[in-house]
Amino acid sequence: MIQKLIEKIQKTKAPIVVGLDPMLNYIPEHIQKKAFAEYGETLEGAAEAIWQFNKEIIDKTWDLIPAVKPQIAMYEQFGIEGLKAFQKTVDYCHEKDLVVIGDIKRGDIGSTSAAYAAGHLGSVQVGSAVCRGFDEDFVTVNPYLGTDGVKPFVDVCKKEKKGLFILVKTSNPSSGEFQDRLVDGRPLYELVGEKVAQWGDECMGCSYSYVGAVVGATYPEMGKVLRKIMPKAYILVPGYGAQGGKGADLVHFFNEDGLGAIVNSSRGIIAAYKQEQYAKFGPERFGEASRAAVEDMIADIQGALENR
Repeated sequence: MIQKLIEKIQKTKAPIVVGLDPMLNYIPEHIQKKAFAEYGETLEGAAEAIWQFNKEIIDKTWDLIPAVKPQIAMYEQFGIEGLKAFQKTVDYCHEKDLVVIGDIKRGDIGSTSAAYAAGHLGSVQVGSAVCRGFDEDFVTVNPYLGTDGVKPFVDVCKKEKKGLFILVKTSNPSSGEFQDRLVDGRPLYELVGEKVAQWGDECMGCSYSYVGAVVGATYPEMGKVLRKIMPKAYILVPGYGAQGGKGADLVHFFNEDGLGAIVNSSRGIIAAYKQEQYAKFGPERFGEASRAAVEDMIADIQGALENR
């Protein structure tokens, strides 16, 4: 799957991923009203609004981008109905031949971690049948429990030819409380990066590993260091746009081949119509606003890479 991601990035010339992280206050009123008229002001109604919102954004952007990243918490808050919307979103993105990164941030040990891996990347045996759960192409994993928590995911990735993005240095302001702590004179995130490189050596594709890393756009200097520590790991870069990252900050996340990183933007794209820059589209044309935001993001990042 890492090779498919690379090929789609090369084809679209867009090393970006759209974060499908819908909140109800992002969803235009006309979408909500229609869903609530059919299902009531219920969890089912909220899930329908989310699904219709996602579908419009996908329909307006799929030809420009290689991948999407739905954040499962935004769906879980609406219970089982929300998870149904998550599944419909994953399936629809696959119909559009998009790579799906399930932002699930799981991390446990033993059979629990193996169950997460089976449910999101692999399959389960049900009697004589083999069934697939959410069936994303990549997932995000928290490495805090060490190799015991990561190995079950690596094992499934080997079998299924799918991928991981391991949290190394996250974009949130308080990430340094733990991630920047010195261990034997070195910040913890560097040691985690070294482990990612080791885990990735077991799962190599043609030029990059199935095991990648999450490194926030808000820490470009740290990204420069981690790029050297993990030369074969694809880096998922959150924090673009709404969190302050911009194209010029991101060049160090990429290798000289122009590959090696994929940059995420969530509300900067899916709620673009709320921004002054795209206000001309209005709520009725929110999908077109999202498309314009994608085009601007691609131009920003490609321009920065060409001028580095």
